[in-house]
Amino acid sequence: MYLHLGGDILVNQDRVVAIIDLETVKKGQINEKFLRKIKNDKTANYISEEGKEKTLIITTEGYYLSPISSTTLYKRSISNTGEE
Repeated sequence: MYLHLGGDILVNQDRVVAIIDLETVKKGQINEKFLRKIKNDKTANYISEEGKEKTLIITTEGYYLSPISSTTLYKRSISNTGEE
C-alpha cells in the first residue's frame, strides 16, 4: 500500500521508518540539530512551501517535510493496513 504525504507525493508504506511531529522534534536539541542538518544539506523533500511543514517523514529513501499533521498521516497508514 501507498501513503499519501501531501501534494502529489505517495510513498510505499513499507518504506516508512518514522512519522514525526515537528513540534516534538523542536523540543530536543539533538532532534533540532538533525532537522537543521537535513534542511541545510537539502536532503529534505518539501511537499509544501517552506515554513508550512508540520511533519517529518523518514523513509528508507529519504526525508519528507509534509504540511499534513502526523496524526492524520498515522490514521491514513492504519486505514491502509486495516489495523486499529
